[in-house]
Amino acid sequence: MGKRSTGRKLAMQILCQADLRNTSPVELLETFWAANPFNESTQEWATELASRTWSSLSEVDSLITEYAIGWRIDRINPIDKAVLRIAFYELTHTDLSPNIVINEAVEICKKYSTDESPRFVNGILGNYANECLPASSQD
Repeated sequence: MGKRSTGRKLAMQILCQADLRNTSPVELLETFWAANPFNESTQEWATELASRTWSSLSEVDSLITEYAIGWRIDRINPIDKAVLRIAFYELTHTDLSPNIVINEAVEICKKYSTDESPRFVNGILGNYANECLPASSQD
């Protein structure tokens, strides 16, 4: 598995723990990396992604609230919420293809979340991509 895919999974775990502990990711990184040793470049990428996503929390949470129709953000399971936060950050702050971002989010949900989660996350991100991103950027 590549550094970026592994980093996304680790960033999801960091964000999920930060959310559940009601703290910032920075406060738990030392303990997290001690328990989850990975090579330095993967750790740096995961830390950067988690930190940047966390700094954009109000923006990405607003998008989750808008596109998770019928769901309050505090009712979304913590893994799905962390995955959505990362995906919305990447969709709005990077030049990655939306298809790559959405596929990575769905794959993480398949491995770490409930049976319904991949469809739930795909629907939210797909609706956003179809409504807000130019068709040419979705290739």
